[in-house]
Amino acid sequence: MKKMTLMIGLLVGSMGVAEAATSYQISKEWTFSHSGSGYLSEIPAFDAMTNTLWVAGVKGVDVLNAATGSLVQHIDTSSFGNINSVSISNGMAAFAIENSARTQPGIVQLYNTTTRSLASGTNTFTVGALPDMLTFTPDGSKILVANEGTPDVYGTRKGSTVPRVFNPAANDPVGSVTIIDVTNRSVAATATLSGVPTSGSHIRNNTGMDYEPEYIAVSADGSKAYVTLQEANAIGILDMNTNSFTQVVGLGAKDFSLPGNSIDPLNNGSVNFISANVKGLYMPDGIATYNVAGKDYLVTANEGDFREDDGDRSNASSLGATGDLANIRVSNTDSSAGDLYAAGARSFSIRNADGSLVYDSGDILDKEAFARGIYDDARSRDKGVEPEGVDLFTLGGRTIAAIGLERTLKGAVALFDITDPTKVSFIDMIVSDGDKAPEGLVAFEKAGQIFLAFSNESSNTTSLFKVSAVPEPGSAAMLGMGLLSLAMLRRRQK
Repeated sequence: MKKMTLMIGLLVGSMGVAEAATSYQISKEWTFSHSGSGYLSEIPAFDAMTNTLWVAGVKGVDVLNAATGSLVQHIDTSSFGNINSVSISNGMAAFAIENSARTQPGIVQLYNTTTRSLASGTNTFTVGALPDMLTFTPDGSKILVANEGTPDVYGTRKGSTVPRVFNPAANDPVGSVTIIDVTNRSVAATATLSGVPTSGSHIRNNTGMDYEPEYIAVSADGSKAYVTLQEANAIGILDMNTNSFTQVVGLGAKDFSLPGNSIDPLNNGSVNFISANVKGLYMPDGIATYNVAGKDYLVTANEGDFREDDGDRSNASSLGATGDLANIRVSNTDSSAGDLYAAGARSFSIRNADGSLVYDSGDILDKEAFARGIYDDARSRDKGVEPEGVDLFTLGGRTIAAIGLERTLKGAVALFDITDPTKVSFIDMIVSDGDKAPEGLVAFEKAGQIFLAFSNESSNTTSLFKVSAVPEPGSAAMLGMGLLSLAMLRRRQK
């Protein structure tokens, strides 16, 4: 098995006491190649009770042995519609399945992870149109379903103004979040976004479509859910006590002309990162939450996305841009001559629970991919490496963020230490031969070990990595010196 070892420098804790320096060993455990008519590897979920990975892939779910990577069973869901997501809690797997006519209501089905068959009792629920993602609350008592509600035909352009404005779509299902009560096996509520107060800036509500919930993360105490509204460049805040949205927060824009935010705007075969006179709308896909000192933070993968028909994007040249910026693709509902807005921030971010920005990774992801020879220059004028998925895990007392990159020449996941959201450090980038385009990822602990699985859409594979923390030689002695210093300090304070 191929192993990568890396070093994080000496960490300094509170009161200046040195903590043990740590290296990380990352080993690829296995890769499974999926097959079958119409199956496409997308979203993995881990079941601790059976030590299995359940991988949703359009036409069904492949259940894999997490220890060996062998196929346990394929569950065919094609008779119900396309499956978009799977989530597992307490031995129960929930499937999000869209209707064959996607503008019609979809369903959620519950499966017993031991029998790998439909759960006893009520096991099927009608939800909103195009259920794209779902998740259990931390205690497993509720399932939240992001109903994207994408129209088949978008609204037409209104007038000839720039930035452009579009009429509403003629048949646009309402974007919503369905809340399923697992204990009572019933739909408790459907939360919508119409009329919800807004804050922040650069909310895209003129694109000819409704808000479209993309991904959901729930706070550790289960009181709040945070829902990415990707195409709208916003996050919806859902109060779990009232089962209703209380705020839609616009996420603003990132200035690519500032130091540390450079981009390569040309797909001309020569990669050149420059400070470009263009801004990026964050437009996150995946989102996760964590708590530091009693305060919730949001971690987002800022992929960026336009309408499916790309009617809301144009080449910047159509707005008068020349030279390096002429071919970059920009939002024509936000951009005007000399004021360009691209989709995505080519980064991941950490935000306060109110949506305000705490940290952004700048140009690290694109540049690290380039340094490893996996940067896809063909994506330069679009959204770079397109950070899509995110999951968090704890290792050696540190909180680690795993960020999946959808547009690299090989499967890639970046690891960052986000223990302190104001002092984030890049750890490493996993580059996985044989994999391409990670769509979903999940980290889990088994027998005291941390594992990271990710499913790859382009290669139709799922791979599992083990991540281990290893104290560096000599660091224990340094830690002892730090503890001795602390003891002496405490004695002097008495």
